[in-house]
Amino acid sequence: MARIGILTLGDGRPDVMTHLTAHAEGELGRLVTWLAGQGHELRSGRSVITSNTLATTEARHIAAFNPDVVILQYPIWAFPHFSVLAAAALPVPLILLGALDGRQPGMVGMLAAGGALDQIGRVHLRAWGDVADPSLAARLGEEIAAAVAVSRVRGSTFGRVGGRPMGMYTAVASAEVWMRDFGIDVEEIDQGELVRCAQEVDPVRVTQARRWLEAHAAQVAYDGRALTPELLERQIRSYYAMRGLIDEWHLDFSGIKAQPELTTHYATMDIAEAFLNDPYDWDGPKSTHVCATESDMDGALTMQVLKLITGLPVLFADVRHYHAELGVWDLCNSGQHATWYAERSSDPLVNLASTHLLPEVFFFPAGGAAVHHVAAPGDCTFARLSRLGGRYRLQVVTGAIERYDDATNQRLMQATTYAWPHAFARLDVDAAGFLERFGANHIHAVPGDRRPSLRAYAHLLGIDYVDLASPR
Repeated sequence: MARIGILTLGDGRPDVMTHLTAHAEGELGRLVTWLAGQGHELRSGRSVITSNTLATTEARHIAAFNPDVVILQYPIWAFPHFSVLAAAALPVPLILLGALDGRQPGMVGMLAAGGALDQIGRVHLRAWGDVADPSLAARLGEEIAAAVAVSRVRGSTFGRVGGRPMGMYTAVASAEVWMRDFGIDVEEIDQGELVRCAQEVDPVRVTQARRWLEAHAAQVAYDGRALTPELLERQIRSYYAMRGLIDEWHLDFSGIKAQPELTTHYATMDIAEAFLNDPYDWDGPKSTHVCATESDMDGALTMQVLKLITGLPVLFADVRHYHAELGVWDLCNSGQHATWYAERSSDPLVNLASTHLLPEVFFFPAGGAAVHHVAAPGDCTFARLSRLGGRYRLQVVTGAIERYDDATNQRLMQATTYAWPHAFARLDVDAAGFLERFGANHIHAVPGDRRPSLRAYAHLLGIDYVDLASPR
């Protein structure tokens, strides 16, 4: 849930406010009650803002709460310069909320304040209506989620374990650009640290984890070569090593290069990446930590934004193949599908029962287990932050993951790399429109239609929002 500050803006004329203070305070109370009912942590202003002094002092009072977002509420007409002064003391996203009560010009106050903020270049979001209206409740929820993503990414640290993988420009961004555009610091960590830390993991914990996987996965297909108990334990050690590096370096999200050094000479990172992205592991429930394969920075950032907006694990995949006869894409990539996507269940054992650990393929001669499953069906939003001419944009399209009868699933998986996880996705854009415009080989997804929040997120950051289903 979010930390939300609330300021109620009013009229600067004392004689007017003698008639309207009770109404404004009542509307503030209704908003607080509704937001508290959503589970948010709140701090509201100590009085309706009716002077320039109050605008600054009350805004500083709210800023000391360290909110993710501040709602500026307009139940009545409000002098616009109060909003400008308050905004100057609030370095977080703002949502302007105007009432549509015909008896009081709250909407006029919101528009006047919004126009003033536009003139000084202060980006903000707007909502309007009564909190009893489900449409306003939905809009506010979407905008709050976007603001949380902006605020909580700012000041975070990304851990890049290894450098650029296999010459992929789309997987790397410069540290100064990320600090400038998103407020993220980048911590560079050598892959040798992962190997060193893996060797120090308690062997008892490793063996217990291996036995848990053997007991609960649908299959652990040891072949004596590419997948052995020793290699699986090496992958488990790598997972524990990453958890240790995350704690040591205070990483908020991360990426592992892996290819080609680790995948050729040590082991694949499939187990580490899948279970870092899961909300559980063999030790029990845990917080989801976004970890991108191939140290994909823009991919990891997209995933972090989607996780903050939804609170759900995020799918990472290559756009691997298009099955033209069905009109679906096989979104498939070694390691990155969290096992949660096997069934989307809150019970990890349900997801593991549909997950197979198969020997890695020739691309990764060091071997290890590939985390194989067919993603559970359901509507999704697919998205990717990418750069066009050095400028960030957010490309988005809705669609659905589909699952078929076993024979069809098997046939489709055999057409690509069978051992890897698969998500068969039907996108709301034709294949040509997608291939002509999409700016990366990696794509990311979460359940549901998240376009309103993603559009608001892009607006707050001043980056282009591109709905791939819309004409250019």
